[in-house]
Amino acid sequence: MRVSQTAEYALRAMAQLALLPEGVGARAKDLADAADIPAHYISKLLRKLVVAGLLQSRKGHGGGFRLSYPPEDISFLNVLEAVGQGVEPDRCSFGWGMCDPNNPCPLHPAWTQLNEAMMEWATETTLADIRAYVYNDARWQTLLE
Repeated sequence: MRVSQTAEYALRAMAQLALLPEGVGARAKDLADAADIPAHYISKLLRKLVVAGLLQSRKGHGGGFRLSYPPEDISFLNVLEAVGQGVEPDRCSFGWGMCDPNNPCPLHPAWTQLNEAMMEWATETTLADIRAYVYNDARWQTLLE
């Protein structure tokens, strides 16, 4: 299973913001550099996250982008949906249109299992999990400096 490039970039940007002290923002250019996101792409991405209500944006001195909610209140699913990539439980992986338990395609049972695992991961994993991992693992301390 692969998430889109946009979804990956959104998760990277949001993870970087989650590592900042509460109330501290970051400029788009700094986020692009830190998360290895092309500069021409970051503005569109951040705009989607602001429109979805996950980020706040301020202009001027002390401005930038910051999380609208505490990291523990922002799930990966929130981020994925903000950029238009949610888990599609009724999408047929065989390409036969909509399938369901009453009208399954040959891949339906396996696809359902994968979708359920993806949904569980995206729903239960929050930006706080990323923050906890980084803060508790010495290998990542350079990100915090």
